[in-house]
Amino acid sequence: MKKKNIAILGSTGSVGTQALDVIKAFPELLEVSVLTASANADLLIAQAQEFKPKAVVIVCEDKYTQVKNALESLGITVLSGEKGLEEVVQYNEINMVLNAIVGSAGLRPTVKAIEHRKDIALANKETLVVAGALMMDLVRQYDVAMLPVDSEHSAIFQCLVGEQANPLEKIYLTASGGPFRGKDRDFLTTVTKQQALKHPNWVMGAKITIDSASLMNKGLEVIEAKWLFDLEVEQIDVIVHPQSIIHSVVQFQDGSMKAQMGLPDMKLPIQNALTYPHRQPNSLERFDFMNYASLTFEEADKDTFRNLELAYQSLRDGGDRPCVLNAANEVAVAAFLADEISFLGMSDLIEATMCQQKMVENPTLEDLLAIDSETRIVARSLVK
Repeated sequence: MKKKNIAILGSTGSVGTQALDVIKAFPELLEVSVLTASANADLLIAQAQEFKPKAVVIVCEDKYTQVKNALESLGITVLSGEKGLEEVVQYNEINMVLNAIVGSAGLRPTVKAIEHRKDIALANKETLVVAGALMMDLVRQYDVAMLPVDSEHSAIFQCLVGEQANPLEKIYLTASGGPFRGKDRDFLTTVTKQQALKHPNWVMGAKITIDSASLMNKGLEVIEAKWLFDLEVEQIDVIVHPQSIIHSVVQFQDGSMKAQMGLPDMKLPIQNALTYPHRQPNSLERFDFMNYASLTFEEADKDTFRNLELAYQSLRDGGDRPCVLNAANEVAVAAFLADEISFLGMSDLIEATMCQQKMVENPTLEDLLAIDSETRIVARSLVK
């Protein structure tokens, strides 16, 4: 395998830090060329001092001087702002861009990376939620790879290797059910952010952990899967699998099924994306069947966890609806984490925002970016 130069967008977050652990384990195969962070200057500086990339970007411009002064003697280029993100993904030596930015902020740099023919390792599902049709058109136009990092989509991707001639009947995205699996709406009226941030199986950032608790994460994954694998909404099912061992399942037109299994560790799908198409040996813990005598499955409760149905509905409605859903959800999660709305209030806020925003049938990329901004303003105005 030829050595790959990687740009990590969002290197100080959960996926970004785990990606650096993976890269550290394969120094002969993977090298860091670019690191970026939104505002965590201290960790970005420490990462740059260790990995010595060509460039770093600190999006928060107030932190630029701190980062610049710390790294100047190392000869590392320091940029700031969103324009800095778009600039660094164009570097000639970069083979792959790992987009681990949280939220729709990952959209523009992904577009720019694709236009400069960089393969994409996608951990930022919002890129496809907001602009899936446009993004996949660009992927085909510039003939680049779009490799999923989400464990569920990585599982489906792996199950489809060698199956190009065999049409899919449907896929099953597995969900742990989050910390509130089996709870009713009465219970959920009083849950706190501290409870919601305790995921039973996965270690993730705050935003995605709240999304997992509300099942919005699974809803966003449904939308992402539609675009990644060119599926109709009716072909995508969600099943609750509390053990998080089966990461997803594909079913072919003859009824045969394939599942990808393993312990819940994000480093494995990250490694699969960064080293694709080769599987590399690692020291990650192995799955032991004797420790899991029973794997169980349940129907997803769309009545209690309304975000999942809202995501399905946005996909059925089409146009700009997934973009509106995503922007409203980002505002809702931030409001919940700030103790401004309740856990169930997130769904109410998202639905109310979607009702207020007029449908745009065939939005361009610029339309979607404007809709994203407008939706956030509307959603914020509805926070009570």
